[in-house]
Amino acid sequence: MSGTRPQNSDAPPVVAMHGVRKTFNPGLPTEAEVLHGIDLVVQRGEFASLIGPSGSGKSTLLNLIGLLDWPSGGDYLLNGVPIGAANDDTRTRARLDTLGFVFQFHHLLPAFSALENVMLPGLMREGRFTEAGRANARALLTAVGLANAADKRPAELSGGMQQRVAIARSLALAPDLVLADEPTGNLDTQSADDAFALLRRFNQERGCAFLIVTHDPRLAARCDRVIELRDGIVEHDRKVLAPAQSGV
Repeated sequence: MSGTRPQNSDAPPVVAMHGVRKTFNPGLPTEAEVLHGIDLVVQRGEFASLIGPSGSGKSTLLNLIGLLDWPSGGDYLLNGVPIGAANDDTRTRARLDTLGFVFQFHHLLPAFSALENVMLPGLMREGRFTEAGRANARALLTAVGLANAADKRPAELSGGMQQRVAIARSLALAPDLVLADEPTGNLDTQSADDAFALLRRFNQERGCAFLIVTHDPRLAARCDRVIELRDGIVEHDRKVLAPAQSGV
């Protein structure tokens, strides 16, 4: 499949966080520390879930890893490079070069076709649509079973199909890590299983790491590693002894 990145056993972890804290509204009466010194390493090619009750800090942590927000303290290395306090331009480039995103709601642009939606990360990085990007997007849509839907707009697709387009888009620039925030939470059971199977298949075939936030214990149990967040700390971090493969 197009866009597979070679794996380097000597390369640093994709994510290495040490003592990361996040405080909202610092210095105000409403000041609240949400993350209390997170230590977290995500290795290349891992397939991990992030679980925890509402309010435990999962979304906040994912936003920090995804460079959508800044930590209040601690160290964050992305591919071995300190990135926590980097400027906007550096963070934007690092996001495009290293990270892919899948959300609970697909966030497809309604005026764009499925093909153009998959090409959007390339447009953001290159400033234009390219023929290479178009070919890669077609290959990704084929890989998620939507070769015949390339010219359809999101409103013409089912919810499961829209999420498959979003998964293809997350892989458009061959990221080292895909962050998936409740990627199956808005889908029926069969569509959720299909979407999860795609994530697992891309992990196995491309060597791309995945960190999946989920409230679904079935899906968490099918990952290789389960990281449990509670009250802003990592309470448990365990390997799954016999992970299920792409099927239920």
